[in-house]
Amino acid sequence: MTPQEQSVSVQVLLAEYTSLKDEQKQRIGFRDNLIYATLASLAAVLAATLQSDGHPERLLLLPPVTFLLGWTYLVNDHKISAIGQYVRDELAPRVADVVEGRHVLFGWEVAHRTDDRRVSRKYLQLAADLLVFCLSSFVAIGLFWAHGGNAGWLIAVSAVEFAGLGVLTYQVVKYADLKGHGGS
Repeated sequence: MTPQEQSVSVQVLLAEYTSLKDEQKQRIGFRDNLIYATLASLAAVLAATLQSDGHPERLLLLPPVTFLLGWTYLVNDHKISAIGQYVRDELAPRVADVVEGRHVLFGWEVAHRTDDRRVSRKYLQLAADLLVFCLSSFVAIGLFWAHGGNAGWLIAVSAVEFAGLGVLTYQVVKYADLKGHGGS
């Protein structure tokens, strides 16, 4: 490969890297805002329930909201991790091949994953995700069942919500990437 061809190849690959990092940055911002949206929804449902003396069925508004926001959070988190993995496993080796392996490429993509406290942070993040997106709604359903869950159709709705939250909980744990240096 001539130096000019090498330069063009590197420019193309770096443009791909820049585009991927821009997408990753946008997804991170969006993902993080979903936590605030979920907390605001939780506060709104709790306020509506507490202000409506004798209407615990309003608690059943929370599970669909946390399910949808939690699923969107999970999908974005997965895409963020997938971009990082693609950069580490696919793009960096291609750039290294073009420049004939003379440089350490995209070092941050690997370095931030070797921190000794990474695993503990991942467990804490899992706990926070489960609390915000799953546990809050499980508690809402439990409170509904304990304080007024006597209408048959609302019991059926709450059972469907409970099952949906079980699926979300499983997916959140499955994608938590708790391996030592395995995720992002």
